[in-house]
Amino acid sequence: MSLPIERDVRRFRQIVRGKVRENLKRYVSHGEMLGRKGKDVVSIPVPSLDVPRFRFGDNSGGVGQGEGEEGESIGQGQGQGGQGAGGEAGAEHYTEVDVPLEELAALLAEELELPNIEPRGKAAIQAAKAKYNSVRSTGPESLRHNKRTYLKALQREISTGGYNPTRPNIIPVKGDKRYRSWTSVDEPMVNAAVIYVMDVSGSMTDEQKSVVRNAAFWIDAYLKSQYTGLERRYIIHDAVAKEVDEHAFYHTRESGGTRVSSGYRVCAELIEQQLPPAEWNLYVFQFSDGDNWGEDNDRAFTLLGERILPHVNQFAYGQVESPYGSGELLGQIESRFGDKHDNLVCCEIEDRDAIYPAIKTFLGAGR
Repeated sequence: MSLPIERDVRRFRQIVRGKVRENLKRYVSHGEMLGRKGKDVVSIPVPSLDVPRFRFGDNSGGVGQGEGEEGESIGQGQGQGGQGAGGEAGAEHYTEVDVPLEELAALLAEELELPNIEPRGKAAIQAAKAKYNSVRSTGPESLRHNKRTYLKALQREISTGGYNPTRPNIIPVKGDKRYRSWTSVDEPMVNAAVIYVMDVSGSMTDEQKSVVRNAAFWIDAYLKSQYTGLERRYIIHDAVAKEVDEHAFYHTRESGGTRVSSGYRVCAELIEQQLPPAEWNLYVFQFSDGDNWGEDNDRAFTLLGERILPHVNQFAYGQVESPYGSGELLGQIESRFGDKHDNLVCCEIEDRDAIYPAIKTFLGAGR
């Protein structure tokens, strides 16, 4: 039987979940919780949750007593119409609520109707895991099994004739104590790696990188819910490319021209040297404004077609709209590879509001 406080907590969580679901599209589009991300939870602002309560007033006048005219309001609270402090209601108040990343991913999957991913190839790694499946008479107090300890003490009291049913007083002694014990078992641990490739040339602005950041946050959340482990790698490029950490990926200033082949080359080398497809489920997400140096296209498409597409679960190309980019790369990739590789997904991301449908396009195939 659950305690009232437990029912209240469950009810509160259901209300919070409903509020998050109502505002999920706005969270995805505008990234309001990205700066509040912790290790396993995100602090999300939700509208204040007011708990209804009775408010008792002054009933000294009684019902129907005193003078008055028909239609005149009764009771107190008829002010003088002054403009004192607090005369107007404020804007809607918000409360910070911690929501597990796993729950956010589940909400996203429900709202966008995302399928579960079927791992490909031999991407299963055996990992040792402790499984508590037995009880022993020695161990640390932190693993003491209280129920087994009590039962052992009760058996001892009954067997020695010391048990009094009318005044039961069971006090375990050292010999009664029982502790949880474990054995190590091998469990398959399916790993995945996601590689983000972003153009940081002069035509990519801070707004475009913010769109990429929001999309990557939700892609990470969903993939983490599908795999035991998720490795993230980041590549930036203008005319040259390099692997960087997450902070540099989102904060590198724009400069230089654009050679997409440089980003593909670093991505291919990363897969070949550190993330062999036989051991990893691989996802590549490329973000660009569609610009590329014309003479670089053949080199770039050779790398993509021969060293990346055949080895990944999915290659997703998202083209963010920029006032400076040509936007030609999207059509070129689709015409070159669209009919040959079913693991290729492309879409345009015109602005922040387009992030939500873009995520469904990227992840809806369940690869």
